Amino acid sequence: MIGERRHISGHQLLGVVRAAFGKRWLESVRRLAGGTSKGVYRLTLDDGRTAIAYVWHADENFWPEPDTGMFGAQGLDAFAAAHTALCGVGVRVPEVVMLDRSGTFVEGEVAVVEDVRCGSLATVEPARAEPVLRRLGQTIRQLHGCGADRYGPPGAALPAGARPVENIVLDRALADLATAAGQVDRIATVRDRLSEALLTRHAAVAPRTRYGLIHGELGPDHVLVDDHDDPVLIDIEGTMSFDVEWEHAYLELRFGDRYRYLAAEGLDGDRLRFYRLATYLSLVAGPLRLLAGDFPDRDAMNAIVSANIERTLGQLSGMDFAD
Repeated sequence: MIGERRHISGHQLLGVVRAAFGKRWLESVRRLAGGTSKGVYRLTLDDGRTAIAYVWHADENFWPEPDTGMFGAQGLDAFAAAHTALCGVGVRVPEVVMLDRSGTFVEGEVAVVEDVRCGSLATVEPARAEPVLRRLGQTIRQLHGCGADRYGPPGAALPAGARPVENIVLDRALADLATAAGQVDRIATVRDRLSEALLTRHAAVAPRTRYGLIHGELGPDHVLVDDHDDPVLIDIEGTMSFDVEWEHAYLELRFGDRYRYLAAEGLDGDRLRFYRLATYLSLVAGPLRLLAGDFPDRDAMNAIVSANIERTLGQLSGMDFAD
């Protein structure tokens, strides 16, 4: 279980530090909480500098079964491609110091990046958060305005005529519904109604062949604040060209009242209605999958499950917005 996992030690990370910064020593290493598919470590050097190390390795991944679909991107290649794509469109992300795929220094893959130390939008005080939110809204509109005629991760060679994105979302949502219904009695009781709601909302979606660039999991905890009060996006491996409504369904849920800074005109209402329900189901089923393993922060996962059971059931009562 949890005690059997072998997280990276400071001794192992010393080689990473030497490769990234030269002949320096580590004063301390702290594993940061919250990661589900990679380890995140704050490195403090003997000259006072700090950096963040991302480590992708089986012992750092809490998902019992890998998601091999489009929404399961992880690993150094996904990170590097997303980082290049976001930098290329002027979106602020932590600067990369070193990437290593060789396994020479630690088991697995590792990236060393800038440590942005001013906190996240989940923790900064409201007076400071407001200008950051305004800039984040500009960043999101800039990101979503990067049009593409094919969907998928940066650099992906998807064939012409690939399945419509809404069909991919429908398949995933029905699978999430099956997972949720198998473990949550309140979902099981209305499974048929939820399935019908998914199919009905999916049927209302008109075809589309243009997509925007999205982050994929953009909540307040994935937006750091730098020394200039600019937003810095992290956990970027899910970046891809996709329907921007998919991102907005998540943004309105995670930001609540502060979503007004991020809202956009011209969104497709039918896609939003469909993607809201699919998002809520994913936030029931995903945490349930983590809870089937040894993820340590179980209270947080259970809270996500409980909140999104209510959101899911609310969709059957005519509530069509994140509460």
